[in-house]
Amino acid sequence: MKTKINAIIIDDEKNALESLALKIAKYFPQISVTYKFQNPQKAIEEINKNHPDILFLDIEMPVLSGFDVLSKIENPNFEIIFVTAYNEYAIDAIKHCAIGYIVKPIDNGELKAAIENALKNIHQKSALEKNQQLLQNLVNNGNSTIVIPTQKGLSLIKTTDIIRFEGIDGYTKIILKNSNPILSSYSIGKFSKIEKLHHFYLIHKSHYINLNYINEYLNEGYIIMNNKDKVPIAKAKRASFLEKIKNI
Repeated sequence: MKTKINAIIIDDEKNALESLALKIAKYFPQISVTYKFQNPQKAIEEINKNHPDILFLDIEMPVLSGFDVLSKIENPNFEIIFVTAYNEYAIDAIKHCAIGYIVKPIDNGELKAAIENALKNIHQKSALEKNQQLLQNLVNNGNSTIVIPTQKGLSLIKTTDIIRFEGIDGYTKIILKNSNPILSSYSIGKFSKIEKLHHFYLIHKSHYINLNYINEYLNEGYIIMNNKDKVPIAKAKRASFLEKIKNI
């Protein structure tokens, strides 16, 4: 087994980045944190040049999520430990591949267990197969069916058929590709996980859109979907949205 283990940490929060590095140094002196990145794009460039043995990867980051980062790694032959504030966040996709994850705020015991498992996997050299399976799981999730509560009962809708969600007076209108819109009895906040698991983006407090159905961005603050719907985008979201669509 390797006596010196190299690690990279990616987290857009500087305090979280430094805190995790200190914990790793305290409990696992054999692990050298060679790089700490707040910018995921720079991290991708470095990882594609010099693979670490372990990657500590925050999931919820602006512009590029942790899953977006992983999808851009050419040959992810290293251990991954996801770090997330959302303990329900795509955990099925992660668990099915026996890939590690820890929940913020980080519990020292959970951190030690995740790292010890990663070190064992390094010895077994099984990272590439697990990571490839994770990517496949995420692709499958992106084409999944979700259950939407309506006033009549439940509707099963493929996420690839959803153009956008619009919050209206405590309800949510779901606009679909090839059928009439449906009205869900859920508020739009109940659909927040759709952004984390699929190609959806919250461009306004009342609007999630499917990035695959965008036709046009208007400088005055609107997005034209391919069904001709005109959707407002919040001023605070414009810069991150433009950066996001560059990476699609």
